[in-house]
Amino acid sequence: MSEATEVRVYQPSQDMVSNAAVSGMDAYKALCAEAERDYEGYWARLAREHVTWQTPFTRTLNEDNRPFFKWFEDGKLNVSYNCLDRNIEAGLGDKTAIIFEADDGTVTRVSYSDLLVRVSRLANALRSKGVKKGDRVVIYLPMSIEGIVAMQACARIGATHSVVFGGFSAQSLRDRISDAGAVMLITADEQCRGGKNIPLKPIVDEAFGMGGCESCKTVIVYKRTGGACNMVAGRDVWLHEALEGQADTCEPEWVEAEHPLFLLYTSGSTGKPKGVQHSSGGYLLHAILTMKWTFDIKPSDVFWCTADIGWVTGHTYITYGPLACGSTEIVFEGVPTYPDAGRFWKMIQDHKVTVFYTAPTAIRSLIKAADANDAVHPKSYDLSSLRILGSVGEPINPAAWEWYYQNVGGSRCPIVDTFWQTETGGHMITPLPGATPMVPGSCTLPFPGIQAAIVDETGNDVPWGQGGILVVKKPWPSMIRTIYGDPDRFVKSYYPADFQGRYYLAGDGAIRDAKTGYFTITGRIDDVLNVSGHRMGTMEIESALVAHPLVAEAAVVGRPDDLTGEAICAFVVLKRSRPTGDEAKQIANELRNWVGKEIGPIAKPKDLRFGDNLPKTRSGKIMRRLLRSIAKGEQITQDTSTLENPAILDQLAQTL
Repeated sequence: MSEATEVRVYQPSQDMVSNAAVSGMDAYKALCAEAERDYEGYWARLAREHVTWQTPFTRTLNEDNRPFFKWFEDGKLNVSYNCLDRNIEAGLGDKTAIIFEADDGTVTRVSYSDLLVRVSRLANALRSKGVKKGDRVVIYLPMSIEGIVAMQACARIGATHSVVFGGFSAQSLRDRISDAGAVMLITADEQCRGGKNIPLKPIVDEAFGMGGCESCKTVIVYKRTGGACNMVAGRDVWLHEALEGQADTCEPEWVEAEHPLFLLYTSGSTGKPKGVQHSSGGYLLHAILTMKWTFDIKPSDVFWCTADIGWVTGHTYITYGPLACGSTEIVFEGVPTYPDAGRFWKMIQDHKVTVFYTAPTAIRSLIKAADANDAVHPKSYDLSSLRILGSVGEPINPAAWEWYYQNVGGSRCPIVDTFWQTETGGHMITPLPGATPMVPGSCTLPFPGIQAAIVDETGNDVPWGQGGILVVKKPWPSMIRTIYGDPDRFVKSYYPADFQGRYYLAGDGAIRDAKTGYFTITGRIDDVLNVSGHRMGTMEIESALVAHPLVAEAAVVGRPDDLTGEAICAFVVLKRSRPTGDEAKQIANELRNWVGKEIGPIAKPKDLRFGDNLPKTRSGKIMRRLLRSIAKGEQITQDTSTLENPAILDQLAQTL
C-alpha cells in the first residue's frame, strides 16, 4: 500500500456539522477569537460551565512563579465526585458506565450507581489502611474495572495515584515506587492477554526484593485468575478481603484545584523516567472539553478508547473524560488479534460502538491481517453504528488514514487525528468532527484556546511551509505542573533557556501547510523514541543493554517502521570479539530478552548490530546522526572527517 500522492481534503458531512457541539468553522474560529481577546476569561467561563466546584475559584491563572503555573488555585473540587456523584444526581444512576469485555469474551456491565459503590468501598479500604490526602499509591493492574475503580478511589480520598503499565518489568516498577515514595501498591495475581495468563504479583515481589520500596507498607492484590501467588504476611492483603465490611458510601475529599491528581512516569532522554505531575481542576476541565468537542460526545454514544490505563490516553479517555461526561464506555482487557484479527470489529458490531479511538500501530497491523484474510476484514462486520473515528499515540500515515476512513468508517465517519502528550493532559492539535476539513496525515489545527506555534532554535516564529520546533506559547489548564521531585529538570526539559523560558517545548518537530496553516508532526527532536505510541528514552534502553555482563557499550537510535511507526535499533560492542553468523543471532536474542526483562517487551530492539566499536569523534562523542542513517539503510553522505574510526561504519551497516 503506497502513500497518497496528492493531498485530499475531506469535508465534514452537513449532518455532522448541524449536530456537533462545535458546529462549523465559524464556531471554531469564534472560540479561538474569544481566547485571543480574553485568555483568562475564556478558560474561566469554561471551567465554571463544565466542572462542578465545591468552592468556586476567584483567580483563574497565577503566573507569579512561571513556569510553575497555577490554574483556578483557590477553587476546591473532587474529581471522583465530578465523574460519579454528579451524574447520579442528574438521574444517570441506572445508566451503564462501563461495558467490560474480558480477554475470553465475557462481558460485564456496571452502572454509575454500581461504580460509585465500588469506588466508595475501595476508598474506605484505602483509608482504613492509613492512606490519606497527598499520599502516593502505585497501581500495577491489568485492564479491568478494578483498575478504574482503584484510580477513582484514590481521587476520591485525595491520594495521588501513579499507574504503572502491566507490561513493565520489576526494575521499572521498583524505580517508580521508589521515586514516588508510594505508601501502597495495588496489583493482581495475573493478567489475561491473548489467551494467556501472565504473572503480575511475582514481578511485584521481585521489585520489592531489589530494595528501595521501603515506603510501601501495603500491597493489595486483586485475584484475577486465581494463579499461584505468594502473599507476604503483614504486607499483602487480598482485595476482596480488604473490601469486606466497608461502607457503600464515602464522603469525597474536597481538594484544591492544584492538588496532584496523579503522577505518570514517562521516559526521558536520560536514563531516569520522569514523574509527570498533573493537577485536579485544570486536568479535569480539558478531559471534559476534549470529550465534548473532539469526540462530540452525546448521551447516546458508546465510546471506546482501546488504550491501556497505564498510559495517559487511558487516564484521560478511559478513567476520567468519559465518566465525567456521563458516557457509556467500553473497557477491553485483551489484544486486537485474539482470538483473531477481527476482534475490534466484532466488538464494535456487538456493542454498537459509536466513537472509536485507537492507535495507528493497531490500524496498520489490522490492515495487514485484513489483506491476508477476508474473514477478519472490517467489511465482514456491521460497523454502521460508528459515527466518529480517532487516532492517537503517533502521527498516522496518509495511506493508513485512507484505509481507516474507507474500510472502518465507511467513508462517512470523520477521523480526529489527535496530537498531544503525557505532559499536555489532553488533545492539543486535532480536527473537530463538525468543523474541521480533514487532510490525511495532518492533525490540522490547534484545539480552541491552545496557542501552538512553530519556531526556530532561538524561539522565533518560522514562516508557514517551513519546518521547525513545535511549542505552545501560553500556559493552558491541563499542562504538566512539574516533574515530581525534580523541578530543575522540569524547567530544563520544557522551558529551556534557548527560548528564555517563554514557551512550552513539545519536543517534536512540525511544519504548517503554507496555505491552510494545518500542522503536521515530523518526529521527535530529542532522544526519545515513539514505538507504537509508547515513548522510551534511548538512554533507558542503552543502560539496560550495558547492564548485561557481555556488553561493553551500546547506542540506540530509531528508524521508521511501517508497523510500529518507529523501531528500536541497537548498536552493541561486546567485551569480547565481535560475533558473526549464528552466534551473533544467538547473542542478539539473548540481549533482546534481557532488555525485555529489564524494561518490558515493548523496549526490545528490533534491529541489533555488533561492532568492534562505535563511530566516535576524537573527543569521544558517539555520532548518533550517522547511526540513524545506518539504521535507515541510507548511504552515508555526511562529513565523517571528525570520526576517530571511519572504517567502523561499513561494519555496523551489516545486518544479522
